[in-house]
Amino acid sequence: MNKLPLTDADTVLFTKMVKKINFFASMNMGLLEKILSRITYYQFDSGEKVCKQGEPGDTFYVVAEGKLKVSVREAFLFSRTLATFGPGDCFGEMALLERKPRNATVTCEETSKIFVLAADHFDQVLAENPSFKQEIKRLASDRQFELDHKK
Repeated sequence: MNKLPLTDADTVLFTKMVKKINFFASMNMGLLEKILSRITYYQFDSGEKVCKQGEPGDTFYVVAEGKLKVSVREAFLFSRTLATFGPGDCFGEMALLERKPRNATVTCEETSKIFVLAADHFDQVLAENPSFKQEIKRLASDRQFELDHKK
């Protein structure tokens, strides 16, 4: 994993991507700018794990480039692929609020560039914006309801 500089073009790309995500769609530009000031940008190599099943969930990711595989360990040596992610896909939004252990491993199938937002940085933005914090809690509750009823 290599940290990359965040250019103006990257900032525009991130803004376009997150505006399509329910979790961030209701953000005004001022709030989004506060989030942007806390975003980091990384390049992961093919085969590198972005996050591992069972690890603390404390980071949100948005894929800018590349292809990633989502898998779960079901037996000692067996894992099952659940999905693949590509540009514009995100994962870990519930980690921003709940900090529960990761329920899957995400591995790069090719060199990938990913925007990263740590939950601690997200908390700082929420602390500065109480009304947005309430909106995020509502969205998280809705998302958890969806997840609970997919099972």
